[in-house]
Amino acid sequence: MNSLLNVILTTDFAFSVLRVTTPILFAALGALISNRAGIINIGMEGIMLVSALAGVVVSSYTASAWIGLLGAVLSGTAIAGMLAFFTLKFKTHIILGGVAINMFASGGTVFLLYLLSGDKGSSTSLPSKVLPSIDIPLLQQIPVLGPILSGHHILTYASILAVIAVYYLLKRTPLGLQIRSVGENPHAAQSVGVSVVKIQYMALLLSGFFASLGGAYMSMGYLSLFTRDMIAGRGWIAIAAESMGRSTTVGTALTSLLFGGAEALANALQVLKIPAELIGTLPYVATVIGLIVYAIAETRKKRRKLAQKTN
Repeated sequence: MNSLLNVILTTDFAFSVLRVTTPILFAALGALISNRAGIINIGMEGIMLVSALAGVVVSSYTASAWIGLLGAVLSGTAIAGMLAFFTLKFKTHIILGGVAINMFASGGTVFLLYLLSGDKGSSTSLPSKVLPSIDIPLLQQIPVLGPILSGHHILTYASILAVIAVYYLLKRTPLGLQIRSVGENPHAAQSVGVSVVKIQYMALLLSGFFASLGGAYMSMGYLSLFTRDMIAGRGWIAIAAESMGRSTTVGTALTSLLFGGAEALANALQVLKIPAELIGTLPYVATVIGLIVYAIAETRKKRRKLAQKTN
């Protein structure tokens, strides 16, 4: 027990929590925007995987990490646009469309990687670039807070700013109002001249944009290369985080941090001679437990409302 506390109660552990939360938070914000528009983006995993590969490939061929990031964002957003096109234009079931995107990305990224580099497992032969980390001059000198908050990858800081941006978007902008109105009552929104399909298109594109940032971080920050199926369920965890956060920006950010903490704990426990197979299940067990707690809370809430109506 003391060994566990010695691992957890350190600034390094707190630093790692923010580090591993970054891709989950980006994807969860994307899931939040699409869900508020009344359309669930199940293709998070695939979008993140495609953008992770695109970031590596584009940065390798252009010798620029920033152009690689642009390539990752454009590719992820394009996949989200493809999902929107088939589900909104041709009325493909959104769940089936999302699952198809995930399956396509899992096999397609490996095939494309093999065509470009001859590698099947990882992009070790590609000289890809990595986005920088930033040391904040004044903050890094503060005891405790400095080692925790300074020195992070630039996309980690971007994810924190993204929380503020998404909150402002949904609460303070006309587009945010239209997204919420379409999600809550599409018929009422349409009756006042709002194009439901157009807003859902935009919501899915924004969802893909944020998810692709999470994917780019995985291969250009969390790691410095692309590996097969490297997203490893983070897209699904992000969807769970958005659900547990009750489709609110602050709630989604907090639950993403919770799941990030579970993953950081799993990484930290590797030094304590605990079987790796057991440690690897920890983030997913935390996801299941979180969803159970959320389902119980929602059930109780509905029962209270029903009881009040009955009385």
